[in-house]
Amino acid sequence: MTPRERRLREQAQRHRLILATAREMAEAEGWDNVTTRRLADRIEYSQPVLYQHFKNKDAIIHAVAQEGLAELAAALRAARLGVADPHGALRAVARAYADFAARGPVLYQAMLVLEAGAAPPGGEPTPQPLLEVLGEIEEAVRPLAGDRDPRVLAEVVWSAWHGLATLTHGGRLGAEATPERLAVLAEVLTGPAAQLA
Repeated sequence: MTPRERRLREQAQRHRLILATAREMAEAEGWDNVTTRRLADRIEYSQPVLYQHFKNKDAIIHAVAQEGLAELAAALRAARLGVADPHGALRAVARAYADFAARGPVLYQAMLVLEAGAAPPGGEPTPQPLLEVLGEIEEAVRPLAGDRDPRVLAEVVWSAWHGLATLTHGGRLGAEATPERLAVLAEVLTGPAAQLA
């Protein structure tokens, strides 16, 4: 291995360590308690080394959010492909979405609630991982869309799932009724009555 290859490998390892540690700290203490100073101390590197990888805390949150979105897209894809029946596939995707949000509420917050995680820095186009999440939802609703635009239906379904996840995490809705809410939502948005609207 050349010195350059070794240096690149070490940089990639540091990059992964920074993101993994930020996620771990946020899950334990919340994003407000993740600072670049505390993060640098935790990974045992100086702040300047951390800044070689990320401009600031917002850039770290954004990178964590992109990782989370890629993980969510993969979970939704697996759920969708695991069930042949279109209604069953949509229910499986809905459950995978709700489970993902419930398992990692602080990660979910970085992905879809915090401005730093949700908004690409510098006005970049919508990040690919978010497009993949939307694409998986669109593929799940497409067979049930009828005459409606599958993309618009996917956006409405995603908005509803996001609302349920956010309200449940905030304690406004009890988690025990999540499966029933998801089933009702799928029926309302994709059932025959929805075609009359």
